[in-house]
Amino acid sequence: MRLKLTVNGQPHEADDVWEGESLLYVLRERLGLPGSKNACEQGECGSCTVYVDGVPACACLVAAGQAEGREVRTVEGLADGERLDPVQEAFVEAGAVQCGFCTPGLLVQTHDLLERTPEPSDAEIRESLAGNLCRCTGYEKIMDAVRLAAQRKARA
Repeated sequence: MRLKLTVNGQPHEADDVWEGESLLYVLRERLGLPGSKNACEQGECGSCTVYVDGVPACACLVAAGQAEGREVRTVEGLADGERLDPVQEAFVEAGAVQCGFCTPGLLVQTHDLLERTPEPSDAEIRESLAGNLCRCTGYEKIMDAVRLAAQRKARA
């Protein structure tokens, strides 16, 4: 099938797509957007989290056929050109990025949290990020980054 979708505000087409291949595969292999990571392929780790029509979703669980005509925003689409999103800046500054495998999903999920809840409590942060697994940071630096991003967005 020919898949037509909008990714990060730009129209895209991919040919010879099998309806059952994942949106994650389409993004990484067919459209050359490697930001979302392929870790578990079961929707358990959150590394591939993207927005689909404004709602966070694990791209590994979305079949390509389901993405037809949809709007997708990846971690690459959070930045404004060369200017990082405040969430991305906060993760770098707080040292919440180590191996980087979980980072794209955490960034998208944090971005979504702060859009919905500008000043989240620690419990709300933990709840929001519960579906994103990290093996490196111990989560404290991630919590620091989310708090920092929330403070910066509140000031802006």
